[in-house]
Order: sequence, then structure tokens, then C-alpha cells
Amino acid sequence: MEQTHSENLQLGRLVADALVEIDRLGYSRRSRNRYRATWEHLIEFSHQKSLGNEFSADLAAHFLEEYSVRDKPVDGSGDGWRQHAVFGVKVLADFAKNGYVERAFADVDAIHLVSAMQNTLRDYVEYCKDRLHLRPGTLYVRTRELTILLDFLYSKKARTLDQIQARDLSEFISCRADLPLLGKIRRDHWLQPKTVARIVSDMRSFLRFLAMRGILQRDLSVELPKIRVPRDATIPSVWDQELIVRLLGAVDRSSPKGKRDYAILLLAGRLGLRAGDIRTLKLDNLRWAESTIEITQAKTSTPLTLPLTNEVGEALIDYLKSGRPQTAHREVFLKAKPPFDPFRQDTHLHHIVTYWRELAGIRFRTPQKRGIHSLRHTLATRLLEKGTPFTTIAEILGHTSLESTRIYAKADVEALRSVALDPEGVNRAD
Repeated sequence: MEQTHSENLQLGRLVADALVEIDRLGYSRRSRNRYRATWEHLIEFSHQKSLGNEFSADLAAHFLEEYSVRDKPVDGSGDGWRQHAVFGVKVLADFAKNGYVERAFADVDAIHLVSAMQNTLRDYVEYCKDRLHLRPGTLYVRTRELTILLDFLYSKKARTLDQIQARDLSEFISCRADLPLLGKIRRDHWLQPKTVARIVSDMRSFLRFLAMRGILQRDLSVELPKIRVPRDATIPSVWDQELIVRLLGAVDRSSPKGKRDYAILLLAGRLGLRAGDIRTLKLDNLRWAESTIEITQAKTSTPLTLPLTNEVGEALIDYLKSGRPQTAHREVFLKAKPPFDPFRQDTHLHHIVTYWRELAGIRFRTPQKRGIHSLRHTLATRLLEKGTPFTTIAEILGHTSLESTRIYAKADVEALRSVALDPEGVNRAD
């Protein structure tokens, strides 16, 4: 948007402008309808409560306290927007503040950069390949984020890269990070500090490249904040065993989709494979004669051999024989609808867990991660509870450092209780 926004705007005008912007960005009809429903209910709420006709932090907080829901059914078929209300209000708050809608869930392929920016980004990609030796997956994520950055800068009238200002970079980071205005409302709908730290690191590398090439007169990377996220800052998300049983039991193993998804869930929950390694698993990686799965891990580029257990092997055979389409693709898992291509590189398979979790009616007692990676966390924690040595768990998970494995000790509550100090005993010792 060309105009300058502020947080105190006439609400109807703000919503109308925001709808025009998400339409320009190429959001799907479903997403546009979801945003429209949330924002129209926000306008109605403001009128009902006589909270004025301007968008504000107080209005946003009061609205979310009354209407947002999470992990529980909504009252009617027309209330689905409430499960996305937090993110919808955040997007509107971003737009009110910066005149920009972040593209967190938009199709980046729809972004058309001006040729000069596109050429420079292409040069940087080659630099990352030849000089920094980035892995394809890492480079894909970095290119995606930098494309969003360049589109943002262009929208802020930085028509050429030498016009980039430090304040533009700060605004972009603000759009991608948490907004404090939502106060105590839950924030698990958008980017976590670890993700923001990665985005800032990607920006810093690109800005240094621009300075090195003389495109920028000074190195703006020094203007970026340093975001430090401790490796063990969070407790791994773990499913109760009963919920795992319910999840697997909900899968319709008579359908091609169910056969595929059941095998995927077992690879994550029984063998601990990462989503990226499941997505790229090839037929050649299945060593039936040796009863093993042999891969080179995408994250660490190190080899990993896992036992092909009867349970996992039978699920794979069922899918390969009765669920997988006939195709020349070597990837084991393909999309369930024509043209039956492999999953996209940015697919984390989260939708597979979500589909069957919701069908099973699974609700968590406390907020936690619930995707494919959480099944890997659960396996590691269960192994630890059974007394499996850290070195063995590290081998199963493909960790190159025991420090990564030791994080799972934080989730082993019973083990922590067994070594906890008795306060009364401590007092007597004093």
C-alpha cells in the first residue's frame, strides 16, 4: 500500500484497505473469507460494546478475550473463523501499523519481484551455493524469506536495493515477530523467537552480501538486533500414550490417503524420522532384504540406518501395494490427488497429523506443538522413560551431538521427580 498507516484508524476504512491488500497478494478465496469474517465481527463487536470506531490495542484485546477459541469445538458452522481470530487480528494490527500484510501463509511463488531485485537475489543464491555451501533445504527456506523481505521493501518505496533504510528492516522484523499489543492472549498462532532469529540471520547474511558487492554504501547488517534463543529454552512437546493410540486408531486404513498417512505417522512416531526425511524418502532407501531404512539425513547430511520393524514394514507394503499411484516418481509418499506429485519442499506434513487428530477429537490439556516433529519428541521421551541410554537415543534420532538428545530429559517428568530434592531434608541439613 502506498499510504501511511497508524494504529488509530477508522475501523471500516482499515478493514476495506486490508481486504484489498490480501486480494492483491493472491491469498486464496478461503483465506480471504476467513479474514473478512474475523474483521467484520471485529467491527460489529466494536459497535455493540461502544468501543469507538477506531482500531486500537484495547479493542483487539477485548475482542479476542471474548471470541477467540483454541482446541475446542465452536458453536456453529459459521463460527469457524473464531479458531483463526488471533492471527486474523494480528494481521490487521500489522497492517494498521505498517500498511503491510505479512505473507506467512501466502503463496510466495505468486510474488513477482522487479527484475533488478530478482537478479540480485539470484546472484546471492549462487553465492550461497558456491561459497557458503548451504544445503538445498536451508537455501530454499532462506530464498523464500528473502523474497518476502524484498517484496516488503518494494512496498515501502525502496524501489532499488541501494534505497534500503534501517527503519525498513526494523519494520519488517516487527511484522514477522510477536506483537505486544495482544497482551495475555495466546501467541502460538505465529512465529516463535527461534524462527524470528533465523529470519534475522538470513537478512544479516544477505545485507553483508549487498555491502560486499557495493550495492549498499554501508553494511546495514550491524543495525539488525541480535536474537539469542538458548537451545534448551523450551520443553519438547510430548503426546500422552493414550492420545497416540487414538490418533493411529482414527486413521482410515482402507483408503489410499489413510494407508499413506498411517505409514507416515508410524515413521515419525515409531522410528523418529524427521518430516523432511519422510517427505524425501525414496523407494531405494527401503532395504527389504536387510530389513532396514537407509537414508542421508537432510538436516545433518549424515547417514542414518534404522530397523524396518514389522509394524512399519507392513504399513509401507500396504501403501505401496494398495494405496500408492502408479508413477515414475521414486519418492515413497505422493500427494493423494492428481497429478500425484511428491510433496513440495516446504511441506512439513503438519496437515496429516492435524487431519486425523481433529477426526479423533483429540484435545490437549495445555498448549503444545502437535505436528510430525512432536511425534518424534514423544518417541525420544518414551525411550528415555524406559531407561534407554542417551547414546542409543541419539543414534535412533540421528543426532550428531548428545546435547540435542539431552533436551528430552526436560520432558521426562517422572525422572526429574525421582532426583528432586526434598525441601524438608534440605531444611534439616541446614
